Amino acid sequence: MKQLALDIAPPPAPTLDNFVPGRNGELLAALRALAGGASRERFIYLWGDAGSGRSHLLRAVLETARRGGSSANWFDPAQDMPAAALVAADDVERLGSEAQIALFNLYNRIRDGGGALVASGGAAPARLPLRADLVTRLGAGLVYRVHGLNDDEKAAALQRHADARGLRLAPEIVAYLLRHAQRDLPSLMALLDALDRYSLETKRAITLPLLRELLHDAPAAQHAD
Repeated sequence: MKQLALDIAPPPAPTLDNFVPGRNGELLAALRALAGGASRERFIYLWGDAGSGRSHLLRAVLETARRGGSSANWFDPAQDMPAAALVAADDVERLGSEAQIALFNLYNRIRDGGGALVASGGAAPARLPLRADLVTRLGAGLVYRVHGLNDDEKAAALQRHADARGLRLAPEIVAYLLRHAQRDLPSLMALLDALDRYSLETKRAITLPLLRELLHDAPAAQHAD
């Protein structure tokens, strides 16, 4: 029965609506405006630590633009990307020399023509190990650091998620999840959903012993300190 509960469904597709903003409210508003065609900005660069949500935001921006009828694509250095489109480039610090030239040329076409570029990396533009002219361009538009959620923000998000499902979640359960489970929010919410299913399957209230029992069969979900 525990294994059935632990068949955790994949997290929902990234959207701007299911991104928990935390301290990133201004960034989220800028991306909504860009994806909806309501922004004068054409270049946005995001940077932050792994797990901060950069890739989530890029995928969400593309999907929002597509739903609105706009052309939106991932950057592909092997293709001649159309300038009149929204293009997203993730993890730019990993680009090789030819890909850097392709992104540099795409930036210039967008600047001189139309479209928009949203790029992301693991460091601020000046610290990227890229050619200097590309670094200059990535830093010329709006630059935002994506702040990962702190524990208080994660706890509040988990409580909101539980409230939406009609669950009574004691503070000690949230604290235990933050100490012993994977710390990214999608994994935490998926585990909370599994706990809800296990509670229904066993017809037992959600308590700390029930959570421990569930996690006992999920060593991969436990957080390695």
